[in-house]
Amino acid sequence: MAAKRRRYLIGIDEAGRGPLAGPVAVAAVVQMSRLSLDIRRAKGTLKDSKKLSAKKREQWFEWLKQKKKSGQLKFVVSLVGEKIIDRIGIVRAVRLGIKRCLDRLDLKPERCRILLDGSLQAPKIYRHQRTIIRGDDRIKIIMLASIAAKVRRDRRLVRLARRYPGYGFEIHKGYGTAKHYVALRHYGLSPLH
Repeated sequence: MAAKRRRYLIGIDEAGRGPLAGPVAVAAVVQMSRLSLDIRRAKGTLKDSKKLSAKKREQWFEWLKQKKKSGQLKFVVSLVGEKIIDRIGIVRAVRLGIKRCLDRLDLKPERCRILLDGSLQAPKIYRHQRTIIRGDDRIKIIMLASIAAKVRRDRRLVRLARRYPGYGFEIHKGYGTAKHYVALRHYGLSPLH
């Protein structure tokens, strides 16, 4: 009986909405038990992914993988590629990423309580959802989703840098840095742009 009433807390965030190249990544982190996100021992170190060093993000990503392996939480990341972004626009691409994540989690919508960062929204079938401005700065489960999305996207760009050398994707991860603009002037657009 209690299992039927159980609600899963899900945090959702994205990474890669602003770059000039590469996919957008959407992550969903699900708390499987009340104890699964006991991160008090690390108080003060969990932050929005943009406020953490790459090393700290990687450490938190490994923590997420350990908790997933032990069954204390689940997380999924959906990467929506640049061709889809160009075709349907970034807002709809992010919505598609959210839908893909929730579909992969395969949880009954009525048992889900979803917290989303910024202006994100889950499909309307998920009635218990709340969008929180600066949620990635305030809500731990959204912070974890922020980290998962950022790490997976950054790893993808590092791999793609081998396929498209000269652009510096391994450094700027597709964002519009001065070096990226210099590479664009020199090489032109890549298929990732």
